[in-house]
Amino acid sequence: MLWKPHKKDMTKNPTDWYSSWFDTPFYHILYKDRDDAEARIFMDTLTQYLNIPEGGTVLDLACGKGRHSVYLSLLGYQVTGVDLSANSIAFAKQFEHENLHFEVHDMCMPFNKTFDAVFNLFTSFGYFDNEEDNLNTIKAIKTDLNDYGFGVIDFMNSNFVQENLVPEEVKVVDGITFFLKRYVQDGYILKDITFIHENKEYNYQEKVRALSLSDFETLFEQAGVYLLDVFGDYKLNKFNAETSERLVMIFK
Repeated sequence: MLWKPHKKDMTKNPTDWYSSWFDTPFYHILYKDRDDAEARIFMDTLTQYLNIPEGGTVLDLACGKGRHSVYLSLLGYQVTGVDLSANSIAFAKQFEHENLHFEVHDMCMPFNKTFDAVFNLFTSFGYFDNEEDNLNTIKAIKTDLNDYGFGVIDFMNSNFVQENLVPEEVKVVDGITFFLKRYVQDGYILKDITFIHENKEYNYQEKVRALSLSDFETLFEQAGVYLLDVFGDYKLNKFNAETSERLVMIFK
């Protein structure tokens, strides 16, 4: 059974969890084992499939510390990475060059520039308590696409995640023991994260709307965009609602 905290720390902001949790160094420590090789193969496969023109423009929406953006720029694209986290963007700016730039930006709002592709990757969607902001984000992506551009949302397959949810887990990373508790509540998939660092207790929560393909189809219709293709993994294999781990949607 997991260790349970004796008291709550106010580091968790239930109304805007992503702007606080993503801005901490602990978020990046917990997820430092993400597979960069897999991410690069995904970018290779995706850009080839979309046939983005040589030197084409890409907006990496909710780019974090910029791992996808950096690699996309190495492929020869002109890349802009944006994220709400000022700390993540400050870190990413060390990688800037002529064809790679980073800015702090709220993805609910249009960027006021058009691109050949707008990527929203690694389940960087469905965070908002105000569901209207999910629709606003898709509308913003539509605004940010040029006449030939494609939008891509790489989301979790909520059906698969809920069926294979690991309720409790302990992860030790860089000497920090993270206690993770996962559950489904009110249409959201939640993860409570508890740990002690330098004798201080921290409590954070990740909260993502368990959106299904049909939910996205409704949002796309409301936003006036057209769903072109749906894939179930980073190799762009066919989506299966029961067995696919990812929900990768191409639209314009």
